[in-house]
Amino acid sequence: MLNVISRGMAIGVWFAFVAVVAAITTVLLGPVVTRGTGVLLLAACFVPPAIMLMVWRGAPPATIAEVLHEADRRAQQ
Repeated sequence: MLNVISRGMAIGVWFAFVAVVAAITTVLLGPVVTRGTGVLLLAACFVPPAIMLMVWRGAPPATIAEVLHEADRRAQQ
């Protein structure tokens, strides 16, 4: 299943999950959200997607064979 999910979709799911947890926490603990709680919620929301963007690999680099084959094709045209 993880092969099908895109980077943007994974980050969107993470933001939705954190928003739901924040809403449930606010309802259970009351409407008072202190500065520390707000900072903690922002960190929980932004740090994992930022790490995911840095770590998640894109398309693999072209191999030498693919580069040479492309150069051959261009030379023939």
